[in-house]
Amino acid sequence: MIKPTIVKLTNFGAYLAAAILVLIPFHAILSVWIGSVAYDSYDIARLWKEALLVLLAAPVFCVLLKDKLLWRRLRAWPVFWLIAAYIGLHIILGFTALAVERVSIQAMLYGLVANLRFVWFFLACVLIAAKVPWLALNWRKILFVPAALVVGFGLLQAFVLPSDILSHIGYGPDTIPAYQTVDQKQGYIRVQSTLRGPNPLGAYLILVIIGAAAVLLGRKNSVMLRWAFGALLAGSIVVLAYTYSRSAYIGAAFALGMLGLLIVRGAHAKRLLYIAMVALVVFGGAATLVLRQNDQVQNILFHTNEHSLSPSSSNEERAKAMLAGVRDVASEPLGRGPGTAGPASVYNTNGGVRISENYYLQIGQEVGWLGVGLLAAVVMTVGRELFLRKRELLGASLLASLIGVSIVNVLSHAWMDDTLSLLWWGLAGICLVPAILKNTGNEDS
Repeated sequence: MIKPTIVKLTNFGAYLAAAILVLIPFHAILSVWIGSVAYDSYDIARLWKEALLVLLAAPVFCVLLKDKLLWRRLRAWPVFWLIAAYIGLHIILGFTALAVERVSIQAMLYGLVANLRFVWFFLACVLIAAKVPWLALNWRKILFVPAALVVGFGLLQAFVLPSDILSHIGYGPDTIPAYQTVDQKQGYIRVQSTLRGPNPLGAYLILVIIGAAAVLLGRKNSVMLRWAFGALLAGSIVVLAYTYSRSAYIGAAFALGMLGLLIVRGAHAKRLLYIAMVALVVFGGAATLVLRQNDQVQNILFHTNEHSLSPSSSNEERAKAMLAGVRDVASEPLGRGPGTAGPASVYNTNGGVRISENYYLQIGQEVGWLGVGLLAAVVMTVGRELFLRKRELLGASLLASLIGVSIVNVLSHAWMDDTLSLLWWGLAGICLVPAILKNTGNEDS
């Protein structure tokens, strides 16, 4: 009776992981709507994913307890120890900051959860997917079916629906703005679809665009599938354009270039790719230079022009925030603790708000130079494992999108966004199951 129970619990873990991956693109809109109909419980409703992540612990630890071989293989994997060190550093510095009253309890807990939930989900997906193969077999449905709904709604926002449509389900000053504009100009409404804003939507679309492009470039697709993924790719690019997210534009361009390098075969084809990439850079730079006085170009690329309606330039504010972050990291090598910087610091009644507009600076402000080093080591090691699977569509998609999202994190707090971080790292965990299964070690021989 014990073994069937373990199988059921493991399958339950797979369903939980799949539920998180499928529902997370709708996290913002679901949380606001549930909060609006359930007696203003938005702050509670938005914790649904954390509740599922906690539930996921039971099947994960059951797998570790019952499958000694998988546990030994996990311990032989460098990524596991890097993540363990990263988590341990956060906990130590978090409670130290709490003890010396540099951070409030709410801000510290928010910081710990936001900084660590995606690495926990990554490990959980590795372990669950190692026991339940259907997660890996169905990654396309998990990624692209929700993406089609997100892109479809985004297209409706861009061309059909009124700009304040989301205000009817609870969006507003107490939850999430119903819409955002470029430089407070109503002529430049920024699409946000079901996510919590246009910048998170833009970063999320990098993964969707790269995944759809990778499938289209694959060889084993029916005509119907090619048309479907072609439509999704085109729609995603249009929605990305209407987010007016410059960081996402840059990230998507670099990610597409990386995808081309990974997938294109043959010396002649690669030469053509290099020529095309150089030509696009030269043409784009020349066009920007020639059209730099054009109002549309100024608003889209610089988010301001001579008719600006904003009291201060967003570019200047971003530069000031980044400079302040650099100074903090340089002067405090150990950081101030989780919750003292980034979005979590909004709740820090002991130290004030510190938003550096750069995820890496945020981590440095919170857990110091060592924290940044550990995060970089985790990302680079995972990237290396994905590179070894570059001939697989999922591996190539994740590696290319990792390049793009890493660039986005230089200009925003992209990994703080629930949708992008949980979806990307969850899929990465599913993709990298072979990385731990290959670890045999002396004990397994």
